[in-house]
Amino acid sequence: MNLELTPERENMKAYIYENTGPAADVLTLREMVMPAPGAGEVRVRLKWSGVNPSDVKTRSGHIPSTIPFPRIPHSDGAGLVDMIGDGVDDFKPGDAVWVWNAAWNRSNGTAAEFVVLPSEQVEHMPDGLALENGACLGIPAMTACHAVATDGGVRGQIVLVAGGAGAVGHYAIQAAKFCGARIVIATVSSEEKEALARRAGADFVFNYKTDTLVDEINKVTDHRGVDRIIEVDLAANIQTDVAIMKEGGLAVIYGSSQKEIALPFSPSIGRNICYRFFIVYKLSRSDRQRALLVLQDMLKDKNVLHNIAKKVSFANLVEAHELVESGALPGNVVLRIE
Repeated sequence: MNLELTPERENMKAYIYENTGPAADVLTLREMVMPAPGAGEVRVRLKWSGVNPSDVKTRSGHIPSTIPFPRIPHSDGAGLVDMIGDGVDDFKPGDAVWVWNAAWNRSNGTAAEFVVLPSEQVEHMPDGLALENGACLGIPAMTACHAVATDGGVRGQIVLVAGGAGAVGHYAIQAAKFCGARIVIATVSSEEKEALARRAGADFVFNYKTDTLVDEINKVTDHRGVDRIIEVDLAANIQTDVAIMKEGGLAVIYGSSQKEIALPFSPSIGRNICYRFFIVYKLSRSDRQRALLVLQDMLKDKNVLHNIAKKVSFANLVEAHELVESGALPGNVVLRIE
């Protein structure tokens, strides 16, 4: 039998889009039928929804999707369990939780008052962590933790985090330091972002707009090169990456500003450079579990800095999408669901 905390309602409020396009043209707030959990599922009364670049790109049509319309956007969120389905033993009504992949290969994401998900896509919030921070864990933090933990991890390595003040980069600096990197270098584009990267723990921070990156980074590494690059924009940075990578180094890539990239083949193969591409939505069970263990250990330490750049009210979802689309804010944008 389902166990519930909130009296059953017939409807809930949710944002939907019925075709792709500009946020102001396609996102509408609607009354929708309240979802109920089936066997093995959990219903969460959402308090916060994360707004990520991939959410914006899917809504705009930049990322193709075969999921039928209408759709509720957003994959990340946090809130309180209010109903559980048969066979769910790990959660009870009232538990504070964060959720992941809500809109991946599904029509119903977290830009809504409630979401129903399989229990394996729901995680307990660590004690003392504010719910709004939980809306940043599924994509930004897990992307960072996988980039640090994959291929043997970073212990003893020199790691470069491109875009060290961004939603992923800020977590990646902290994860690399937590996991034993010897030196963490970050690149940024302003003094404000430099301060964010330094607070996160970067040992060296360089402004890619004003500094001579290759020279500066080669000085830091005594011209040996960096062991690992955690890359937010391969199209923009590929030439620099190849120039600063050590022989046998690894570029872990989760983003690019262009769909097609000319890869410098000769210098890459000549130094046995490895390129590891991934998208956090499609991590294998073992990769996700490894990244999750890193994240959980970090959060237990209670020293993790969460870089929320803007909190936006539920009524202003279009503004939140436009802010993320502009790339103007360093950090995460989260939606407050009243």
